Amino acid sequence: MKVFLHTFGCKANQYDTEVVRQRLEDAGCAVVASPDAADAAVVNSCAVTHVGEAKLRTLVRRLARRNPAIRTVVMGCAAALDDGRLAALPNVAAVVGGGGADGAAVASALGVAPPVPEEGGGALRRFASGSRAWLRIQDGCDEHCTFCATVLARGEARSRPGEALVREAAALAAGHAEIVLTGVHIGAWGRELEPRGSLSGLVALLLARVPRVRFRLSSLEATEVDEPLADVMAAAPDRLAPHLHAPLQSGSDRVLKRMGRHWYSAATYRAAVERLAARVSPLGLGADVIVGFPGESEADHRATVRLIEQLPFTYLHVFPYSPRAGTAAPRLGAP
Repeated sequence: MKVFLHTFGCKANQYDTEVVRQRLEDAGCAVVASPDAADAAVVNSCAVTHVGEAKLRTLVRRLARRNPAIRTVVMGCAAALDDGRLAALPNVAAVVGGGGADGAAVASALGVAPPVPEEGGGALRRFASGSRAWLRIQDGCDEHCTFCATVLARGEARSRPGEALVREAAALAAGHAEIVLTGVHIGAWGRELEPRGSLSGLVALLLARVPRVRFRLSSLEATEVDEPLADVMAAAPDRLAPHLHAPLQSGSDRVLKRMGRHWYSAATYRAAVERLAARVSPLGLGADVIVGFPGESEADHRATVRLIEQLPFTYLHVFPYSPRAGTAAPRLGAP
């Protein structure tokens, strides 16, 4: 079977697609670059914005027009929240919610019976291309931001065991120069494990056990960068990239409260970033920002702009607010 893969969304989604690719290839399928030559397509979906979902629906329809015989499986976050509209799109054979875990559900939906992996053999061995690979260290989130549908799609926070991550990182390091630690809320890694773990502890473990590769942190709350992480970024940038993507969302405390982002304020965010920037130089610094959140005033917007101007950002991801079904933000009353 020839399969075309397409991914919308974050690094966690990209990792999940690679897991599906490996599972299908192990079963004898061939992954192809064009849908025109494919028997089936797997589209990994994102639920962050309505624009992303509209692009997903457009792609699925285009696949059916270009190749009327193609069978499409839609997986991912939007699939987990599907109300039937995705399932009704042309040539959609199945809708598989979430990341598909080890890829077995997607393979089954395509009628593929992959070999049962050996113990510990379900780990990702390589990415299809590039010098950089992703390593998903956890999934889900225990916070309840009022604008976010990802927690509805992905569920509560679940950490992968450290030893399993060491084995997978070692395999990925054989073919990639850099490994990005990703997930939905990576700062929560290890909190539910026994014994309790921490992200900085996991990084220390990976650095000690997986040499000759550089690690990078994906999106991480600024207030979750502890001293050990800052120490490694400052002292060993060749092992832990001096980079932080720290979601800001708003520089207004009033809006942050309405967003349900209770664990920081504009002042604590600024202090955390300034503390790290003073120790790590150069520092690649990015952030997500939402504009037009329900109830946001001109004064709230100016507070966000002012905070951004005061901090040493390298880049920003700025999004207009997008109402998401099932989230609390659309139901918020007047401020």
